[in-house]
Amino acid sequence: MKQVLSLLLLAAAAMVFANGSAAQSKQLLNVDKTELAVQGYDAVAFFTAGMPAKGRPEFASRYHGARYLFSSAENKAAFDANPARYEPQFGGFCAFAVSENHTAPVNIDAFLIVNGRLLMQYDQKVKKMFQKDPQGRLAQADRNWPGLVEKEGR
Repeated sequence: MKQVLSLLLLAAAAMVFANGSAAQSKQLLNVDKTELAVQGYDAVAFFTAGMPAKGRPEFASRYHGARYLFSSAENKAAFDANPARYEPQFGGFCAFAVSENHTAPVNIDAFLIVNGRLLMQYDQKVKKMFQKDPQGRLAQADRNWPGLVEKEGR
């Protein structure tokens, strides 16, 4: 009986794997051809300086398949200690667009920090639209994101 049960479990696991359910999860990232995130800007500086700062190649890290550059060794160390805190939400795509259930590129100067999360926006006009209901837009984007990753991710 134990052998039959073991074989059934093994067969079930093989079927799940064959259907792709156990395969590596998809990612959807707004990166360039070299996997550079945030257009080469320092993700930590949005939090610490309150504005974009261009990253430098000598201060680079990788996280979730993207390459990040930092303006200082201190910012790189902060990121390396807690990358999830600093990475842009929604793969670095426009948060407003994600709340509308699609992706869009971003303007580096049109960013927001909401609930401690870095949100990139298409442009200043879209940023203002997002700011009319940031909690509602963020909640809607959070609901839409998994479907967009499934549909558009790799």
